[in-house]
Amino acid sequence: MKFFIQTIFKNILKSMPVVLSGILFLVCIGFVRYEHVNDLPKGDADNGGLFLPGGFSAVVVSDSVGSARHLAVNKNGDVYVKLRRVGPKGGSVALRDTDQDGKADIIEYFGDYQDPGSYGTAMRIYKDYIYYSTAGMVLRTKLTPGKLIPDGKSEVILTDDYKNKVHGSEHIAKPITFDDAGHMYVPFGSPGDVCQLQNRVPGLAGQDPCPQLEEHGGIWQFDADKPGQLQKDGKRYATGIRSVVGMDWNHADQTLYALQHGRDNLSRTWPDLYSPWQSAMLPSEEFLRVKEGANAGWPYYYYDQMQGKKLLNPEYAGDGKKAGKGKEFEQPVIGFPGHWAPNDLYFYRGDQFPARYKNGAFIAFHGSTIRAPYPQAGYFVCFVPFRNGAPSGPWEVFADGFAGVDTIVNTADAKARPMGIAMGPDGSLYVTESVKGKIWRIMYKGNRASFGKAQLAAMEKRKNNPNIKTPDEVDDNLEKKILSQGEKSYKLYCGACHQGDGKGDGSRFPPLAGSERVTGEKRGLIEVILKGMSGPLKVNGVEYNGVMPAHDFLKDHEIGLILTYIRASFGNNASSIGAGEVKKVRDMK
Repeated sequence: MKFFIQTIFKNILKSMPVVLSGILFLVCIGFVRYEHVNDLPKGDADNGGLFLPGGFSAVVVSDSVGSARHLAVNKNGDVYVKLRRVGPKGGSVALRDTDQDGKADIIEYFGDYQDPGSYGTAMRIYKDYIYYSTAGMVLRTKLTPGKLIPDGKSEVILTDDYKNKVHGSEHIAKPITFDDAGHMYVPFGSPGDVCQLQNRVPGLAGQDPCPQLEEHGGIWQFDADKPGQLQKDGKRYATGIRSVVGMDWNHADQTLYALQHGRDNLSRTWPDLYSPWQSAMLPSEEFLRVKEGANAGWPYYYYDQMQGKKLLNPEYAGDGKKAGKGKEFEQPVIGFPGHWAPNDLYFYRGDQFPARYKNGAFIAFHGSTIRAPYPQAGYFVCFVPFRNGAPSGPWEVFADGFAGVDTIVNTADAKARPMGIAMGPDGSLYVTESVKGKIWRIMYKGNRASFGKAQLAAMEKRKNNPNIKTPDEVDDNLEKKILSQGEKSYKLYCGACHQGDGKGDGSRFPPLAGSERVTGEKRGLIEVILKGMSGPLKVNGVEYNGVMPAHDFLKDHEIGLILTYIRASFGNNASSIGAGEVKKVRDMK
């Protein structure tokens, strides 16, 4: 018996290190997770104005760095943001949080380069370099350990001589992403809408074959480490893709993904084939899985998410029903509604968020500009769960509330427009917006194991919000309501002089009907309302010399209603003017 007891005791002692190590491992897991969650900064009381799933919170890192585009977060937590334009202080901005409260204490602008355009977009960190782009260049700068601002000179990796290209370029933003084999991917957007000889002419056929596809409408692959490259030094990786701003390499399935911006103005250019409602909803913003050699069909085809198939564009004999050879082209993994403007894409690789988010796709929708007379849409961050290279469930609303208003009549009404997405070293998600350059840090502080439908329920309901839902063709048409309100204000403040029919009095007060001053550039028209006008004026070949007093006592939304009414009445057919656009001009005074 004694020997038996000693044997058991010895076996217990032998196994003790394993047992202890296991216990220690479990303790450490609990300790690390507890410490990790408690190391996260406190979220803002209102989450910086955002609506998020249960257990998530957000803190505003900075509220106005300038018109922000994409961003990147270094392994020490420093944040780098590309600005749309190069200003007096530079075209990039760096932010550092020194006291770990989630808010930037140090904000510095930098950039020793000239921006040849106003579409600076990319900002990514790759192999300890910051890579970023202007309209015509992709550059990089070596990060200096311990320093916020890199002290090395910028190095030009790629130059796009778009100004001297035969077809020019309209979609010249250059987002970038990298694979695991040393390649950099850069899209070269289409120089127009649908490859017409003259861009956006109603009823004009598209060119076939489309010569623009030689240098545009696709994604090119380059050596990520080689300076001084031109487009010809790269390889055309995929074609038939009109315009890409959101793009990312999915490291889980080793594949490139991109979001295509669809064409514009189906109703304006083909009114006999497409209603304003169809023009607002179509074509789909395509979420594409881009394999080498892929062809997504632009300019010949577009994707109709409601019919679930690719259709011929009307410039190529389409009528909204003809599928032609649409099945032969790359189909999207998801077809989002039209004009949401997907401007960044990030596949989440962190561990802070609940497990269902791992390897899923976050998409920043910058928001529409051409959905009138229906509410503008987008302006939120979406999440798409992924498994084995394909969506494993429907897309979800992840972060909403950026716009600050329920119904966005005009793009300028939105207080913020989501633009860039990046992940911090601890798994926090960072989001930029482009109106003022606000930056959010989104964190998860709940119980990861119990996260599920209950935490997502409120976000699912947000799909019914005017900026996200599919609008009703009749009930959600804003035109009648806007024009009715505008007409009432017009008759009160303007009708006595310009007359109820907008034709003026033929003597002192000029007509508004058929006037280029009314249907032309918006800023000048707004300034007339705010500042008034006096002195000689020629309209439609007739001289007038009356006095119009300033109407700056009117509120921004009242001026917007009046101008929208006169630009859409009396035979005029021009776009609306929103309160936000009026405010911008008023603030310039």
